[in-house]
Amino acid sequence: MPIRPLDLLDLPTIARYRNDVLTLDSARALTRGHPLGTMGLLAYINPARHLYAAIANGRDVALLGGVIHTRGEPFARLLYLAPSSHLGNPELPVLIEHLTIQAGEWKAFHVLAEVEESSEVFPALRMAGFSVYAWQKLWDVSLIEKTESTSSLSWRRVQSVDLPTVQSLHYQIVPPLLHPVEPAPNRVVGFVHSENMKCYANVTSGMYGIVLTPLIHPDEHHVSEKISALVASLPDRRGRKVYLNVRSYQTWLEPVLEDLGALASPRQAVMVKHLARLIKNGQLAHAVPTNVNVQPSRISRMDVDE
Repeated sequence: MPIRPLDLLDLPTIARYRNDVLTLDSARALTRGHPLGTMGLLAYINPARHLYAAIANGRDVALLGGVIHTRGEPFARLLYLAPSSHLGNPELPVLIEHLTIQAGEWKAFHVLAEVEESSEVFPALRMAGFSVYAWQKLWDVSLIEKTESTSSLSWRRVQSVDLPTVQSLHYQIVPPLLHPVEPAPNRVVGFVHSENMKCYANVTSGMYGIVLTPLIHPDEHHVSEKISALVASLPDRRGRKVYLNVRSYQTWLEPVLEDLGALASPRQAVMVKHLARLIKNGQLAHAVPTNVNVQPSRISRMDVDE
């Protein structure tokens, strides 16, 4: 099956699949809109962005897919697959593998994909080497209102001096096995609660919405009030919808959001494919001199002291 990058000659195919696409990066879809819409296609014009799309011309149908990488991040993300009506196509894993190879050329260690647990694309992703490492729900918190009891629960933007505390909070909440896939925040982005620095929220925003990814310590009090205060105090919201992304290691937040009247999306699997393994504290292997004959050792008897 021939696979090549998308070009201008593929615009008729893109237009045909515009309403038949599966998005695999939920935050980007909620904030930037449709990956095959006008705004999504304009993103490819930026030469500084690691953004790649490919088309596979199969026997029955053409398959499209996209992958994106932010410079400096250890992971890339699958953006979309199309058409969503042909997710069972036996040639789809080959296209997914092609996209992950491109991510490897960008020096990404992992590729992530987010998909509803009932999706038909699961077999194709597994065949391409992806596995589930977490689950998530995106909660629509747009209608949560700030009350009088939350007026003193203020949030402020993260400053560079806050990064060590935010990173410590990350290591306390995110399970150690996930640290290679979900590294601690290293950029001054998001909000912290000014009271005791046990609440942090990363922010992803775009023309269509705002996605907050929280890290809230389980020992924290008045969590519902603090979430309400965060949503109500977001600057420059301009009527955009606001979502809270809750991963499976923070499911204790879900009853809080239900009580606040937030609406949950279907549960999604967060899947990962490892492209490389980072080896720490490595040592150089010393080569054996060519004039030395190394013989395997033999043990004829083992004595055990009693």
